[in-house]
Amino acid sequence: MSAVYRVDLDAFARNLRRVREAVAPAVPMLVVKDDAYAHGLERIVRRAGEEGVRWFGAFDVVTGAAVRAIAGPDARIFVWLIGGADDLAAGIAADLDLGLGDEALLDDLARLAADRPARVHLKIDTGLHRNGIRPERWQGALARTAALVDSGRAVLEGIWSHISEASDTDDDDARALFLAARDQARSAGLDPRFSHLAASAAGFARGEFREDLVRVGAFSYGIRPAGGPSETDLGIEPIARLTATVTTVDTAGVHLDVGSLHGLPCTLAARFDVDTPGGPRRVEAIRATETVLAPWDDAAPGDEIAIFGRGARSSATDLAELIDTIGEEIALRVSPSLPRVYDADGR
Repeated sequence: MSAVYRVDLDAFARNLRRVREAVAPAVPMLVVKDDAYAHGLERIVRRAGEEGVRWFGAFDVVTGAAVRAIAGPDARIFVWLIGGADDLAAGIAADLDLGLGDEALLDDLARLAADRPARVHLKIDTGLHRNGIRPERWQGALARTAALVDSGRAVLEGIWSHISEASDTDDDDARALFLAARDQARSAGLDPRFSHLAASAAGFARGEFREDLVRVGAFSYGIRPAGGPSETDLGIEPIARLTATVTTVDTAGVHLDVGSLHGLPCTLAARFDVDTPGGPRRVEAIRATETVLAPWDDAAPGDEIAIFGRGARSSATDLAELIDTIGEEIALRVSPSLPRVYDADGR
């Protein structure tokens, strides 16, 4: 059997229940950007719908339209990477919620001929500078938005932002800006139905940040934050495992059919062990299309080795911490060329 990425949908469902419990009374928004964090968009969205998820964060309009086709007409799908008038038109046509953090998009929307009003979530820049309307320009953006609402071109559904989650002090300052921006919107005669500021970490740890919606990506897939609480502490579990197969055994070691072109960073070589039928063995080399392990007695072609993830010796974040990055990066690097195999409880 060749290398595969195994995804346990039952574990995913348990994480969704844990997320719902942790962020209540806010509603969780499942973030499914980058092919659902490389776990496979279609199967993830379908199972999430079966588990009662009604809000999806899809990042861009193309992904949002794909989620709409999978999830059906009743799902709410929020996108926030919008390139201009064409994206706006496509987003409105797909009945998406549009996160607008650029005043130019308000002008594009004013000129757009559409058969329904755009559902707008206006983004205030609270200091992270990951797009968003600057506070000193916020009043002007509100006036433009009010004109769009009055003309029937838009409905203001939400006020939102990102925070750094780097320190409580920075996040508190960001929240103060966010709340002031929402108050200004209400003073301008706009009454957004939804507020959303927190993602996974703040949504779990800081109740005052939850507002109406919490955008949860990594935790839904069982990926804990680098340098933060463990999966056990968070009550989540990894849902995927990268499994490789022994191809050859020689004097150089035990060769597996996965390498850097499949997403395993070369910089991890000689830095972690994997479990084998002969006990823990060091990953000695990571090449383009193979990984070489230290040998063990009776190693044979066909042996399956869990590289990282569910049931493996290391999680995605364990590996990420070895090379000063985050668990999402390790997960997102898993190549789409590797088959996704969907299991229940690892079977």
